Amino acid sequence: MAVQLYSTIPTHICPVYVAECCRFRFQAFVDALKMPHSFGYRARTRHMFKRGFKEHGPVKLSTFLINYRVGDIVDIKANAAQQKGMPHKYYHGRTGIVYNVTPSAVGVIVYKVVGNRYLEKRVNLRVEHVRHSKCRQEFLDRVKSNHEAHVAAKASGERINLRRIPALPRESRTVSASENAPQTIVPVPYETTI
Repeated sequence: MAVQLYSTIPTHICPVYVAECCRFRFQAFVDALKMPHSFGYRARTRHMFKRGFKEHGPVKLSTFLINYRVGDIVDIKANAAQQKGMPHKYYHGRTGIVYNVTPSAVGVIVYKVVGNRYLEKRVNLRVEHVRHSKCRQEFLDRVKSNHEAHVAAKASGERINLRRIPALPRESRTVSASENAPQTIVPVPYETTI
């Protein structure tokens, strides 16, 4: 909402009117800064909890066939098709560890920053709102490949470096100018077409 703070009326017309007009407009400006002013449990989650594109409708049955065990790392993502066992908006998008399993829900430990410390929050969520996290998959794949490379190197009797190496700069290269003569590029001169 655009708010004009200064009046366009000359001040010599009526100073009282001008002062009142400025006070009213300033109050409107202050009121505009207070919005939104609701603090409900699901306030300001209009886009956070919306279903994805072409994902509306009932929850798929495959969601209920996934096994969760104590110690599994899971990502919390609320599914608006099931309001029961829904996480608070703070936990939406967070990652935690399963500490309890029930027939239709799981208990998840999430670490929350409060002041200068971490609090171990235990939240109970239905299985529609959690999924196995892939945050550790790359590490597990690397452990497996490193083990295979280590066994192969030990069999051949050579040393191997298992450390990850960052992307190196591009290698040097030579461009031949024998069939590709350098060209001087200049802008096309402007033509008047009048």
